[in-house]
Amino acid sequence: MEVRMDAAQLGSRLRAARDRRGLSQKAVADALGLPRTAITNIETGARAVSTLEMTKLAELYGQTPAYFLAANEQPTEDLSVVLHRALPEIQGTPQIENEISRILDLYREGAGLRGLLDQASEQTVPNYAVRAATVGDAIRQGEIVAQEERRRLGLGTAPILNPAETISEQGVWTAATTLPDGLSGLFVNHPSIGLAILVNVGHRPVRRRFSYAHEYAHALFDRDETITTTRTQNASQLAEKRANAFAAAFLMPAEGVADHLRQLDKGLPSRRSQTLFDVANDSMMETELRTRPGSQAITYQDVASLARRFGVSYEAAVWRLKSLGHIGNGETAALLSQKDTGNRYMRELGFDDPFEAKEEPREQELLGQLVRLAVEAFRQEEISRGRLMEIAKKLFPNPSVLVEFAEATRAG
Repeated sequence: MEVRMDAAQLGSRLRAARDRRGLSQKAVADALGLPRTAITNIETGARAVSTLEMTKLAELYGQTPAYFLAANEQPTEDLSVVLHRALPEIQGTPQIENEISRILDLYREGAGLRGLLDQASEQTVPNYAVRAATVGDAIRQGEIVAQEERRRLGLGTAPILNPAETISEQGVWTAATTLPDGLSGLFVNHPSIGLAILVNVGHRPVRRRFSYAHEYAHALFDRDETITTTRTQNASQLAEKRANAFAAAFLMPAEGVADHLRQLDKGLPSRRSQTLFDVANDSMMETELRTRPGSQAITYQDVASLARRFGVSYEAAVWRLKSLGHIGNGETAALLSQKDTGNRYMRELGFDDPFEAKEEPREQELLGQLVRLAVEAFRQEEISRGRLMEIAKKLFPNPSVLVEFAEATRAG
């Protein structure tokens, strides 16, 4: 039995899915036991796809066959079905599954309130979807879009004090919750909730900050996927490399890094030529400025200072310096070998995780979003007091708090 639909349309969908997974045609061909030319012909619509091949391709690309075979719009699956396919490991850990389901339920509540208030937040989040053919493409795209987002949001070169808050202000749900080991975060795009991000609450604050920025990249680039997971096993995918490049540039803008190095009196060339105007002789003078030998070397202290400035890990700061050309391969290896010293240095000086409290609320931004929406919906008489109480029970140990806040908007 062979699949019968528009072959060119099917091929285009399959190619897009392969690109998102960062797989080469050869890798897919090897997985299916086919020559590479067969994959080329399938993607151009020149070759039919058997049912068995379609099943294998869908599994390889993390989708169902129906996702690719819908003649017009692709069907919307229940979010719980997609979640279990994307995170099969949660089926054996009911505590984690229940915690994720609880957060997604809060996202649904928020989406419902937005609908009542005629708020379409997804329209305000830019879609930069573009194909990355190589690692170089992926990195360049990530860095360029990070610069554009900082410009769009008016962030300049300053550190982002709270990435979760910045992202939630764009209408993307954000929360930290219990996730399986090895999973740093996931991005969800589903009609029932809209755009949403979950990061692993078990990770250190600086890592969670990076994860929020990383998952935001998926919201900007990879919105065609219902769920995008970030884990060790898929780190080699082009979409993941692009998201990492975005996160690094979004949190540590190139000019901001250069400015900080200048404040540390580091990062200058050993020799600089300078032209001066000699007013006495009405002529130009050429001079050369030299820095003291060894004075421009970037040390673990400088890396620690940079990490503290931008609220990232010591390792992330080292790699950003490397990607911007401030240090070479040898310096990178040497600085990474001093990771433990650098982290201890930050702890002893009270530099560790400067932007977040040690016992930060897991869902601070989400709570703020939901309370604002619920109170406004009640004020506009879109929900009853009883419905408000139902929502309040999901948010507060003492639900009457939300009711009190909401009723205060109707006072007078």
